[in-house]
Amino acid sequence: MTPLPAATALDQFFLDARSKLLEAAAIFDRISRGGGSDTVVTDPRAVKLRNAVEVLLGDAPNKAELLQQLFSIPYDADWKRPAPRF
Repeated sequence: MTPLPAATALDQFFLDARSKLLEAAAIFDRISRGGGSDTVVTDPRAVKLRNAVEVLLGDAPNKAELLQQLFSIPYDADWKRPAPRF
């Protein structure tokens, strides 16, 4: 599969990306303006969100993969499949 030319991708996805970035910024604003915002900085979810922004600002060509890994549960070779309930 041939990737889209950069200019075509920008034309096609700019408005969607802009909308999602504005939504993410609004969420960060709500968190920082909320009471007790200084206590959530160590919350693992907040840490993952900040790490995700760092990934987006980085130079890696595989940002989507890196974000998926960041938000995924690590593989556990000893995971036991749940038994069905009857």
